[in-house]
Amino acid sequence: MKIIGIGKNYVSDKAEVKTLKTGEQTIFLKAESTLVTNNKDVVFPSITKELAYEVELVAKIGKQGKNIALADATSYISEIAVGIDYTAKDVLAASRANKGPWALAKGFDGASPVSDFKPVTDFSDLNNINFDLLINGEQKQVGNTAFMIYDFSEIIAFVSTYMTLEPGDLIFTGTPALGAGLNVKGDHIQASIEGELLLDFKLI
Repeated sequence: MKIIGIGKNYVSDKAEVKTLKTGEQTIFLKAESTLVTNNKDVVFPSITKELAYEVELVAKIGKQGKNIALADATSYISEIAVGIDYTAKDVLAASRANKGPWALAKGFDGASPVSDFKPVTDFSDLNNINFDLLINGEQKQVGNTAFMIYDFSEIIAFVSTYMTLEPGDLIFTGTPALGAGLNVKGDHIQASIEGELLLDFKLI
C-alpha cells in the first residue's frame, strides 16, 4: 500500500488556477507506518519541535491502474476520507538546506491520521466537496475541491504515468491555501466532510 501526497494544490482565488497549472505536479510518498486510523490519538513526534498540520481529502484507489486516461480516472476511486498531512517543519528546513528530500519530514510514524472512509458514490460532484478542520474547537481551515489546481482525475492520471496504482493506495490531495499552522502536544483535532465529523483525535 502506497501513501501518495500532492503539494501546493489549492488556491484562494480560482482565477489563479490557470497560471499555476503548469502540468508538473509536486508529488511525494509517505511511509505506510505514518498511517493512524480509527481516531486513535497520535503521539507527538519526538523528532520535531515544529509539527505542521494540513487538512486534506484522501482518495482511496479501488482497482489497479497504469497510464490511466483522464476521462476514466475517477472510476479508480472507491472511497474518500479526510486526513491530516503532518510535516516536521524543522526537519524539512534542515533537509532543504542540504538540497535533500522530504522523506524524513513527511514520513515519520503518525504523520498521516486518516478518518473512516465514505463510498465515493456518496459524493455527487467531486469538484464540489466541502471539508474543514477544528483545533481545540476553533476553526482553522476550510476547503472546497473547486479550489484545487489539479482535481482528482488529473492527480490520478498524472501519478499513474509514473507508478502503477493498486487497490488500497491512498492519495492525499492537497490542503486549502489558507490556515495551515503548527500543533502542540495536547491539541484536539477534528475534521469534517460536508459537516459530518469524521476525524477526531488528540496529540498526546
